[in-house]
Amino acid sequence: MGATLDRATAALRGAGIDSPAREARLLLAHVLGESPGALMLAPRDTMVSVSRFDALLARRLRHEPMAHLLGSRGFWSLDLAVSPATLVPRADSETVIETLLALRPERGAVRRVLDLGTGTGCLLLAALAEYPSAWGLGVERAPQAAALARANARRNGLAGRSAVLCSDWGAALGERGRGGGFDVILANPPYIPSGDLSGLMAEVRHWEPRAALDGGADGLDAYRTILPLAMRLLAEEGVLLLEFGIGQAPALVAMLAAHGFDLLALRCDLGGIERVMAARRRLV
Repeated sequence: MGATLDRATAALRGAGIDSPAREARLLLAHVLGESPGALMLAPRDTMVSVSRFDALLARRLRHEPMAHLLGSRGFWSLDLAVSPATLVPRADSETVIETLLALRPERGAVRRVLDLGTGTGCLLLAALAEYPSAWGLGVERAPQAAALARANARRNGLAGRSAVLCSDWGAALGERGRGGGFDVILANPPYIPSGDLSGLMAEVRHWEPRAALDGGADGLDAYRTILPLAMRLLAEEGVLLLEFGIGQAPALVAMLAAHGFDLLALRCDLGGIERVMAARRRLV
C-alpha cells in the first residue's frame, strides 16, 4: 500500500493536481472501502487491487473530478450521487442554505419550496432537510440530471416530500393562484460569461455540462428568465434566493429592482466573495 500511495502521489503532483497526497489517499480509501481516517491506521503492506486503483488514478490524471470517481459528494447534511450530467455540488453553494436559515429560522415557516435548475437536487434537498414540514419541487431541463435528482431524494429519504419536473425553467409551471405560490424559490443558474468558459479549470471545463455553466455574454441570461418567473410564482411573503458569480452583484441588484423585488440580504461565500442574494416582492 505504501508504494502505491507514493507512486500515485508523484503522478498526481506531476499532473498539476492540488493536494496530491490527500487525493491519493482518497482514491486508495475508496478502493479499499475504508474511510480516509481508517486508511491512516492501516499497515503499509495492506493488499490493494492495483488494477482498480490504477484505473481510477488514470481518470484523475486526466482531471476528471474526484467526485465522479468516488460517485458521490457531501453537501450540507446530505450524501449526493453525482454524474457528468450535472455540476458537482460545491461548498460555496451551501451559502444559499445558510442565507435561507438566517431569514427563516422557524423550521415550520416554510411549506413550499421551488428549486429552478435543480441539478443533483442539492439545494432543494438541503432545504427540505432543514424544514421538515415543507414539500419541494425541483425543475431541471436535462432528463439525466432530473433522474439523478430524483435518485438523490430517495437516497436521502426525501422522495416523499419532493418531486422533480423535467422542464425548461418555468415552461411547465402554471400561475401561483390566489393565496398560493412558493414560500421559497432557490436558483443556482448558469452564470459564467461565455467568454470566460475557456479559462475555467480543466475539471470544470472538460467534465461538467456546459449548459449548466454558460450564462451568456454577460453571465446573466438565466436571471432574465428567472426573475419574471419568480415574480409570478413567489408567495406574497415568500423569499427568492439566487447564487451568482464574481462581480455580478451590482447588475443583479439592479435587475431585481427593475422586476419589482426588494433586496433582503447579500451574503459572501467561504472565500469572502459575494455569492448569494435574497429578495422579496417590493412592499407597496
